[in-house]
Amino acid sequence: MTSSAAFPGPSDGAAARSLPVPADGAAARPFPRRRDRRGRGPRGPLLPPGLPAARTRADRFDDLVLGTVERLEERWGAQLEGTEFAVEDVPPSDPAPWEESVPLGRCFPAESGQPARVVVYRRPVEARAIDDDDLADLVRDVVVEQVAHLLARTPEEIDPRYDGD
Repeated sequence: MTSSAAFPGPSDGAAARSLPVPADGAAARPFPRRRDRRGRGPRGPLLPPGLPAARTRADRFDDLVLGTVERLEERWGAQLEGTEFAVEDVPPSDPAPWEESVPLGRCFPAESGQPARVVVYRRPVEARAIDDDDLADLVRDVVVEQVAHLLARTPEEIDPRYDGD
């Protein structure tokens, strides 16, 4: 018995079985893998979604901004009527000519049917904060500064706790 008789191939007239080859040249598996490589099954979430530790940094940052806005609306609700507050990850890549560094937030006055908007940029603010307490203070200061600019007042008038450092 020769090796070609034991394993049919092109030499004895039988067609060889070929696996589809992906574009990157790696050999494809004939069937999908159903378990991880150690046989323990797919992994689930590490924490159930209801626990506070399962919240993302972005969610916690949104809560800080929302808390600051709620405190400001108690005092300045009539002037802030219709103002939209938003959080974006990073500022756009086209800074204003007077901005020398990365902005932490911006305010956009109401114009042509658009409501006034205050935007806080999460990643630059988080990068400048030392710890969670500093992050909360920095978020408060950024929101207060932008609201003060929007209402044409000083930040100290908007929030007496404003530090400005």
